[in-house]
Amino acid sequence: MRRVAYYRGCLASLSAKELDSSTQALAPKVGLELAALETVTCCGAGDIHEAEPDYYLHLNARILAYAEETGADTLLTICNVCTLNLRQANVQLTNDEELLERVNQNLQAVGVPRYRGGVDVRHLLWEIADGPGYELLKQAAHRGLKGLRVAPFYGCQILRPSKLLGFEDPDRPWSLERIIEACGGEPIDYPAKVKCCGFPIIQAREEVALGELIQPIEQAVEAGADAMVTPCPLCHLSLDAWQSKLRKATGRDFALPILHLAQLVGVAAGLEEDELKFKRHVVSVQPVVEKLEV
Repeated sequence: MRRVAYYRGCLASLSAKELDSSTQALAPKVGLELAALETVTCCGAGDIHEAEPDYYLHLNARILAYAEETGADTLLTICNVCTLNLRQANVQLTNDEELLERVNQNLQAVGVPRYRGGVDVRHLLWEIADGPGYELLKQAAHRGLKGLRVAPFYGCQILRPSKLLGFEDPDRPWSLERIIEACGGEPIDYPAKVKCCGFPIIQAREEVALGELIQPIEQAVEAGADAMVTPCPLCHLSLDAWQSKLRKATGRDFALPILHLAQLVGVAAGLEEDELKFKRHVVSVQPVVEKLEV
């Protein structure tokens, strides 16, 4: 077991609790001992970063400091947006001694431990797509996904900017496909798998956002996908909950089940329903369950 600090983020703590429960149940099967961070806040997403960049730095430095205090050298995330924000803040802080000292002084004034820059921020996707985690994944996925055609959806903030994230080519990613195949499923290729889900602009420009959202869902369905998997809870929210918006706008009921990454691997690893919590989804996952039972 490798001990990592675990930052679940906002959605997995609230509206996407199924992501947290499935991650916690899956972790030991892929060699991860989770030291969950309980006294942390939201990473600020893109909103605070744009409006109050200094506050954003302090917010993320606080998370990094509590992660370092666990003694782990890795902070595990399960959200694309959290990964990007925390890695971006980490680079700024560790490359500027004066900035790090100023932020530390402010945080220590309110009882937060000093951050020394000893934590690497990594997404669950990266932990199980390569290295020891991947080998353990192949062993854990004993139930498998045989006969299931799965469309991978990366979204944008796990791939770009590539210099900051750095795990794979943002134009030709491979990690989700490798995981699907290791679990015995068949990955479906389609152009929109690396595009935005529309979440950032849904409140301001719903029509434009739905134009983004329909592309991956429509392409995946036309390619014969039984389900879609994403490593991002914000993408999951868009792809799952907003299919009803697409139905109203287009008259088409795509009914494409959307699975969190930990849920897809969890199904292959034989996790129980109380850990997967499929009943929390808007689009029913029952067709996937029934296909795997045949």
